[in-house]
Amino acid sequence: MLSQTYPPRNRRTAILLALAGVVVPGLHKFYLGQRGWGMAYLLFFWSGIPRIASLFEGIWFLVQGQTAFDAAFNGGSALPPQPAAPRIDPAQVGAIADALRQLDRLRQDGLISEYEFEQKRRRLLDQID
Repeated sequence: MLSQTYPPRNRRTAILLALAGVVVPGLHKFYLGQRGWGMAYLLFFWSGIPRIASLFEGIWFLVQGQTAFDAAFNGGSALPPQPAAPRIDPAQVGAIADALRQLDRLRQDGLISEYEFEQKRRRLLDQID
């Protein structure tokens, strides 16, 4: 049997889809990879039970917290952490600003092309981000 890897499930998306289940039940089940339950919700939508269940599950996802959600639907692994923004020394920002001014003068004098200017400008600005 082939094992498929899926990207981590987002808790907020699951909450929104579950709450939207009051109108179209089962969407959150498909999102969470529970296709059988999703089909059952769609097949029995006329009874109203899947709509109520979707509402309760949306509230449950909201109350349970990120760690419990990850344990249940992401195999215990949290979403990949976002890298912290590097701290830039204010003196370095000033040096980058000076380099940008000098680069602009080179472009205005025709010593570098617009394309070269844009490439170097982006590289300098990426040091700040």
